[in-house]
Amino acid sequence: MIRVGIDVGGTHTDLVMVDDSTGAITVAKVATSASDPSEAAVLGLRELCDAAARAIGDIGHFIHGTTIATNIILQHNGARVGLITTEGFRDILHIARHKRPHNFSLQLDLPWQKHPLVQRRHRLTVAGRIAPPDGVELVPLDEDAVRRAATTLASAGCEAIAVCFLFAFLDPGHEQRAAEIVRDVTPHLFICTSSDVVPQYREYERFSTTCLNAYVGPNTAQYLSRLDMALCKHGLRSGLHVMQSSGGSATLAAAVARPVTLLMSGPVGGLLGGIWAGASAGFRDVITLDVGGTSADIGVAPGGAMQFRHLLDTRVGDYHAMIPMAEVDTIGAGGGSIAYVDSGGQFQVGPRSAGADPGPCCYRRGGTEPTATDCQLVLGRLTEAGLLGGRMPLDRQVAREAVHRDLAVPLGLGVEQAALGALRILTHSMVQAIEVNSVRRGYDPRDFALVAFGGAGPLFACDIARQLSIPHVVVPPFPGLTSALGLLTSDVSYEYSRTLMLTLEPDAALQIAAEEQRLAQKARDQLTADGFLAAETQIVRYADCRYAGQGYELRTPAPDGAVEGEFVAALQAAFHETHARQYGASSPSKPIELVTLRVVGIGRVSPIRPRKLPGGATIPEADACAGEQAVVIEAPDGPRTLLARRWRRERLLAGNLLEGPAVVEQIDATTLIPPSLVAEVDTHGNLVIPMRANL
Repeated sequence: MIRVGIDVGGTHTDLVMVDDSTGAITVAKVATSASDPSEAAVLGLRELCDAAARAIGDIGHFIHGTTIATNIILQHNGARVGLITTEGFRDILHIARHKRPHNFSLQLDLPWQKHPLVQRRHRLTVAGRIAPPDGVELVPLDEDAVRRAATTLASAGCEAIAVCFLFAFLDPGHEQRAAEIVRDVTPHLFICTSSDVVPQYREYERFSTTCLNAYVGPNTAQYLSRLDMALCKHGLRSGLHVMQSSGGSATLAAAVARPVTLLMSGPVGGLLGGIWAGASAGFRDVITLDVGGTSADIGVAPGGAMQFRHLLDTRVGDYHAMIPMAEVDTIGAGGGSIAYVDSGGQFQVGPRSAGADPGPCCYRRGGTEPTATDCQLVLGRLTEAGLLGGRMPLDRQVAREAVHRDLAVPLGLGVEQAALGALRILTHSMVQAIEVNSVRRGYDPRDFALVAFGGAGPLFACDIARQLSIPHVVVPPFPGLTSALGLLTSDVSYEYSRTLMLTLEPDAALQIAAEEQRLAQKARDQLTADGFLAAETQIVRYADCRYAGQGYELRTPAPDGAVEGEFVAALQAAFHETHARQYGASSPSKPIELVTLRVVGIGRVSPIRPRKLPGGATIPEADACAGEQAVVIEAPDGPRTLLARRWRRERLLAGNLLEGPAVVEQIDATTLIPPSLVAEVDTHGNLVIPMRANL
């Protein structure tokens, strides 16, 4: 099978093609078209197929990682949303949890109130009431009121309507009937219900997640549909799959129905790619560092397993999204991060970014503020031959003038000192982010390898690893396209959940079994509709549990096998173990509550096997060397200029050793090997850099 992964970033669109029959990997990288990202996707796909001598119709699996939904939220440019909810609960979204980002600030604008997902005039209430604990109907649904509310919201220009009723997770009947009425009245609008999006307790989080789904729904659906139509027009027959925040992919139809699941679509591909690359280099415990043009994404994967955020910590921007989300931390640190001196005389770098348009000054597209890329060029770590294999030449003089004007003169420093200072600030930001995601969660970075990728990650990796005492740096064969490759390592998966709220005792097995069978069948039906055979699917179960009296629960792996008395005992033991690992203690004598049951349906996709690189001598072949260049490095006594070898990545062979200082160039990224370090090209083409000095 021919498989293609495409990752659309803020600066570049990356594409990777894998031929399962031969193991061949073909890559392409094009500039992202800001006005319509699907244009760059189609252009890059045609270029990719030409390079591989394949037709678009030969592709059997196509998966896309996108930041479209995330960008809509961060930029506050989503759809105009209407909310139909229970009488008396119009202001749940406004009140939220009474938590303030800064407790002692009297002038603070609460972000979810300053930029509400739903304006108050578009939040309408109707009579109807479901009551706990069994979901009995206290007040019948006022269907005429629902019809009037839908008409009013459509007349007000709403593009999407969310239906969220109190305790709908216990009985979705009122919500489902209200949605039917709304669809009859306004068939052209995007409509969703909380019982379809996130049927779980905690009213504010459920309302917020459902309204987020409606907020990003119309634009996301339009973008994905436009991309799908363009790809089909050019001959794609496999259909479009989209990466989800959970690390599994979904079909186009499933993604359009629940676009809120795509909020971390792009960064998760990088985490998966980093895990895959680390495993190919022999490292299971990895920290992934994906530095692109706009941001840096950091992930920690002990044992090669993704970590998941607690569902009450899954926020995107200013809003709560109660969806399964891989633990990836994103900070504003990338090649396009702008360096400046603020009004108080402080040296700052990021989070503002020059992006793809106009981009860094050295692109000569109108950018006037110096960026990290300009500083790298000034220091000789990038060459004027440029990026994308020479298709994007860089202007060193323009970059130098910008650094001199905006940084060196205001700070009273030399140009090289100012450029080094900017990179030092950016490096420190990434070091802090890695500490937050490792040390502060109980993981020792000294036990991990740092897998660095993205267009700029390999330029920063060794400095970061040195500061954190990380013993090895791994740079994958295609670092700038690792996120796109990671998309191809994911299986198709869907998660279905239901809040049960029951004490975990042997006699609870019947109720758990009935709900598990219903959710599992829902997952199997979806996977069958996607074209998976029964032998290609797997059902995995989780339970959100807590000790009686606790306010928050932990996601606990549920045992395989039939749901009966032994299942309950095994789940209890699993929760005690999970609690002890998370908090350092457990209470086996206390009763356990099962809050939410989760079922994940997985459609297995063939794994990608890393290609083997031909072997070579310790010293690389002569044609692998592209010459030498002056590189400025930081030393205790100030900036030092050294001659560094330039190596062509595509000419390197397994077993080659590259002594620092050296710069390794390729179409999608540049790697810096500092003095005293030696990089080795391993069997699969990874650059492995032990962080001990070459004595």
